[in-house]
Formats: sequence, C-alpha cells, structure tokens
Amino acid sequence: MTDPLDIIKKYYEVGSPLYETLLIHSEKVRDKALECINRRGLEVDTDFVASAATLHDIGIFLCDAPDIYCTGSLPYICHGVEGRRLLEAEGLPRHALVCERHTGSGLTVEDIIRQNLPLPHRDMTPQTIEEKLICYADKFYSKSGDIRAEKSLDSIIRSMERHGADTLTRFLELHALFG
Repeated sequence: MTDPLDIIKKYYEVGSPLYETLLIHSEKVRDKALECINRRGLEVDTDFVASAATLHDIGIFLCDAPDIYCTGSLPYICHGVEGRRLLEAEGLPRHALVCERHTGSGLTVEDIIRQNLPLPHRDMTPQTIEEKLICYADKFYSKSGDIRAEKSLDSIIRSMERHGADTLTRFLELHALFG
C-alpha cells in the first residue's frame, strides 16, 4: 500500500495549518486505536488500522469548517462520504469505508433521514472490528481547541447523548469492546 502521508500530500499543502491539524488528529486517533489493540489483546490487522486511522478524515478539506482551516463548500457532515469517494479513487476500498463509517458512532439510514442530513440514504455504521475501533478512537480527539488533549469519557458520553439515545447506545457498545 502507498504511504498514507503520500496520499494526504496529494490533497493538502504540507506545513499548512489544515495539514498540521489533520496530521496531529490522525496520529492521535491512530495511537489511541493501537493502544486499545494492545490493552485488549485484539486480533486485528494493525497495519490496516494504522493506515486507515491516518486517512479517516482525508475528506475534511472539501468542507466548510473555517475554525479548523477547511475552506471547502460542503457541510462538515459530508467529510466521511467525500473521504470515501477520494479513497475509492485511490484504490483503497477498505480505507474508504472507514472514512464513511466513523462519523459519530456511525449513522443509520434512520439517523440520516430523521436529521435531514445531506448524505446518501444508506447505512454508515462501522461493520468490521477495524472500522469500529477507529470510530471509537476518533471520539477521543477533536480537530479544534486543544487538539492534542484526550477527551474524557464523560465528555464523549455527553456529546453522544446530544445526538440521541441510539447514538449513545452505539458508542457505549464500542466502549465495551475497546475501553
């Protein structure tokens, strides 16, 4: 597989604030996922987890989120499906699914319809252990504020609660697996 950083460099200006934000966030998520693997003794493809965690947010540059230096035109919620599109074009279909399935604790068709999200009406919940692991690890780090600081479990739970009982339940299921 191509080095994930080579793929990121195709879409991001090296050294730019957005590049640095993406890189720090991705490294933190990767390290958290690898920590969970080691702590739990999980039987997973660690090389895939490391590369997919590095690439999980590749689509953010296409979105409008100026607080994290993203100057695209799409709503931020679209970064996962856009990341999927980019990584499928790169010939990385498994990585592409991680992009699409890591938002929140995953998005069901019902979530997308109920919230009137500008997303395709399809299941975007993590399915494989690797997808679930990266989705889980991602919740512990933000791309705004102190991006190096790990969020507390309580703050993540409060955030998940704001998105509904189903979202919180899915996160707690991930926590039972990896926490």
